[in-house]
Amino acid sequence: MKLLLIHASKFSYRIVSRAIDEAEEAGKDSLELENVLVVFTTVENGDNEYIVDKAVSEIIDIKNRVKANNILVYPYAHLSNDLAPPHLARELLIKLEEKLLEKTSGVFRAPFGWYKEFKLECYGHPLSELSRSIRETGEVQRREIKKKFVILTPDGELYDPSNFDYSKYPDLKVLVDKEVFGVELPGGVNRVNDYCIKFGFDWEPMSDHGHMRYGPHAAMIMDLVMKYSWIVVKDLGITVYRVMGTNMFNLNEKPVYEHAVLFGDRLYELNVDNERFVLRYAACHQQFAMLRDWVISYRDLPFGVFEIADSYRLEQRGELNLCYRARKFYMPDLHVLTKNLDEAFKTSLIIQKKIMDEISKIGRRYVALYNVTEDFFNEHRDMLLEYVRNENYPVLVAIIPSGIYYWVINVEYHIIDNIGRPREIATFQIDVGNGKRFNITYIDENNEKKHVVIIHTAIIGSVERFIYALFDTAAHMEKSGRTPCLPTWISPIQVRVIPVSSSYMDYAIKIAEEISSRGFRVDIDDRDESLGRRIRDAGREWIPYVVVVGEREVKTETLNVRIRRDGVQKIMILKELIEILENETKGYPKTDLYLPVFLSKRTGLNYMF
Repeated sequence: MKLLLIHASKFSYRIVSRAIDEAEEAGKDSLELENVLVVFTTVENGDNEYIVDKAVSEIIDIKNRVKANNILVYPYAHLSNDLAPPHLARELLIKLEEKLLEKTSGVFRAPFGWYKEFKLECYGHPLSELSRSIRETGEVQRREIKKKFVILTPDGELYDPSNFDYSKYPDLKVLVDKEVFGVELPGGVNRVNDYCIKFGFDWEPMSDHGHMRYGPHAAMIMDLVMKYSWIVVKDLGITVYRVMGTNMFNLNEKPVYEHAVLFGDRLYELNVDNERFVLRYAACHQQFAMLRDWVISYRDLPFGVFEIADSYRLEQRGELNLCYRARKFYMPDLHVLTKNLDEAFKTSLIIQKKIMDEISKIGRRYVALYNVTEDFFNEHRDMLLEYVRNENYPVLVAIIPSGIYYWVINVEYHIIDNIGRPREIATFQIDVGNGKRFNITYIDENNEKKHVVIIHTAIIGSVERFIYALFDTAAHMEKSGRTPCLPTWISPIQVRVIPVSSSYMDYAIKIAEEISSRGFRVDIDDRDESLGRRIRDAGREWIPYVVVVGEREVKTETLNVRIRRDGVQKIMILKELIEILENETKGYPKTDLYLPVFLSKRTGLNYMF
């Protein structure tokens, strides 16, 4: 906050015209004061009530020293190039006036957001012209959110985390140790990082650290997960609209600013044309900005809005982890609009079941952290218990004071990864604040406007975190002595055909073309390498089905198929292989091959494997 303080024998102003849309009601058109300390005030980015308190102390001190009869707080945007958003500046100027009135009388404030002409006669003594820059220091106190933790079991029993028997629930113990007791978990070499790099997921060294790049294999996997996230959402049984939007929002917009403050300090900010913008950290801003313009009837609810949003979070450098914690990632973000808390609860049960079903498809289960407000915990214990019964597993509940966040319940779904650490993948939350903040309304049965209650969810998590869960599942396989692999639907190359020699290339091509015509990703290893080398290379790429063709296969019109998951080799006809592929990929998306079909054409890509 910048202050220019002038002790004036006379000061007067007159309103001329509105300067900004956020201008407050002017009240008096003019004012004239004598023996007044005029406080020309600029509110800057980062200013808060702590800054206001410091400014009050400075102003009162100077008023007493110059023996002024009056104080006039005069909004003046010309003392800084780093202006706070108008709504925040206005709020803090009002606070400044109120806090000054608590200390002294004769306090006035010129209206915010207007062009004004003024006349000033300065006394001219040594203290009549002073300037102050009020800045935040290390004394600023961040709000410490005190949480109370309990374990809630499916039979409705509550336990202190210190007294719970974890013998049957080792995954829950890992989560509790981290979240409640702050135990330093053992860690170790995370095989997922090796797998990510193997398949072409890596940091981009020419960018801000935490931004990833994707080679052809990684790009195929990314696109498949994006397509699948849309399939998952459409399968919920409710109407869903898919949208697209921008990733940059103006912090001068009050709802954007307020939502950003609630999110925290992991924001990417940039200045453009003397205005501050924030890069979105989820799809909320865009979808809410759209939805406030929609005309919605109670008959339309519930319905969802979906976007795969490129999202940005300024994570701490030491916390960055490939495919799990990145500074730019892709969020398949679904927001479901509902009429009230009861409808949100019923709809969220559908979402909860879908979240659990999706993780079970890859052979995993979640351990859950339920963040709930104190009023929700006390008043809606029956809802909370129904969620936990659906989990069929005890959950950790963190009870926080009411009125801090926009949600009343925020559920984090964690896997325990291959190095024994909880990793949040999926989530849902019930939001009772942003309907009002963004003015998203519907017309109820009585033709009255009501604000919606919103469910936020990422059913499979971010695209990258879902991929992390897939690779982590492979890491668990390897740790238990099994062959690590990916599900067939998401394996970049689903089938590789290897002719024993060039004499059998025509048959290999015929087989590959037939498999490709059914929508599967197939390639041909036509390199001048030994058969053993080519089979080993296919293994390093985790290809689910490797087809070797030679003289016997050509004569019998069969295939010699090596199956990675089972570690077996079978003779089958092409129709059998295609049926296996169809069964293993049913309900999942398909995409083209992002590489040349012939391995001899893939210059420079073999380094990955």
